[in-house]
This record gives sequence, C-alpha cells and structure tokens, in this order.
Amino acid sequence: MCTNGVNTGQFDQMVEQIDDHVKLERRWTHNLAHMAADGGFAKTGKTLHEAMEKLDEVRALLADARDALEDDAEAASGVVTNLV
Repeated sequence: MCTNGVNTGQFDQMVEQIDDHVKLERRWTHNLAHMAADGGFAKTGKTLHEAMEKLDEVRALLADARDALEDDAEAASGVVTNLV
C-alpha cells in the first residue's frame, strides 16, 4: 500500500532486512566475545558483550520503527492506494 508517496509494504520490508543484518552481526559479535573471553582477553570480551547489548537495542528500535510505520500509515492524511 502507498500512503503519501511511501510504499509502506516495501518500507517495512527494508526495515526488516536491516534487522536481519543486525541480527547476523550480533551473532558474530557474540561468537567473538566468547572467543576473546575464552582466550584470556577479558577486556575485549567484555567490550564485545557491551556491543552485543547495543545491537539488541538497535533491534528493539527497529521493531519500534516498524510499529510506528503502521501507526503513521493509518493516521496519514492524503492519498492511499492499495497495490494488489
């Protein structure tokens, strides 16, 4: 559906793709954090765990953005077109 010139379906898919990418990077960060900690690099492992937490926050914000997109599309004034 397009609302005010924005294809909300495609927009939502793009945000979902970003989330998938961040999820993958979080997994790699998790693996590296444990590799560092297991190898005796405590500060590196701790810092990577902190980075994981930040990536979790990014994913939560992306989920919020997807919810907000739905709300904004419903509340938007202007032309609404269903693309079926």
